[in-house]
Amino acid sequence: MRRFYAPKVNSEANNVTLNEDETRHLRDVLRLRLGERINVFDGDGAEFLGEIIEIGKKETSLKILEHVSPLSPESTLDLTLAIALLKGEKFDLVIQKAVELGVTTLVPLETMRCDVKLKDSGKKIERWRKIVLEASKQSGRARLMKIEEPVALKAFLKNAKGAVLFSERNGESFSSIAPGKQITAIIGPEGGWDDSELDAARERGTQIVTLGGRILRAETAAISIAAVLQHRFGDLA
Repeated sequence: MRRFYAPKVNSEANNVTLNEDETRHLRDVLRLRLGERINVFDGDGAEFLGEIIEIGKKETSLKILEHVSPLSPESTLDLTLAIALLKGEKFDLVIQKAVELGVTTLVPLETMRCDVKLKDSGKKIERWRKIVLEASKQSGRARLMKIEEPVALKAFLKNAKGAVLFSERNGESFSSIAPGKQITAIIGPEGGWDDSELDAARERGTQIVTLGGRILRAETAAISIAAVLQHRFGDLA
């Protein structure tokens, strides 16, 4: 079933409107016609079956037929992934896979050894949210993963209660992580953590964990850690 996004769908109304971008994709790319049925989700977890009743230049009108279950239900684990900014497509890949793995919130971190310096975070965030939307359509999620504003690590640690920082050294084993339905995982940059950052994490009471057996690139670590946490504490069987 083809899926489209329409924020703030009123489930009690008889119809819903798709915006210009969604209309262009429906009309010009997929070449859908009046009377065809599609799924529409609101980004907050609800999904509906709709019938196309009007296709215009800038919007499409759908008749809501029924409420349906998303193909990918939300995980029982409320997982926040805080990851140091990575160059180019590496960060885009992490965002895409985080959506597929059911991450609830992603926080871009500015760290001491981070190679990326954001000059215009607004444009970056807009791009990242488009990646979230496309990944949600493809993966079947009806709730959009949140992308927070980039924040410095030490500022983030002030409010990151119960967080787990994954480090390449000087950490506990994965089995030391206490079970829970809400976890914040912090992943470092390609150059690893500076000693002062690890000290700051300990001072804040942040648990430090080291995965054994492999040396992982930053983007691989982020994706792998999200998958392992979902398997251990979420719904990834």
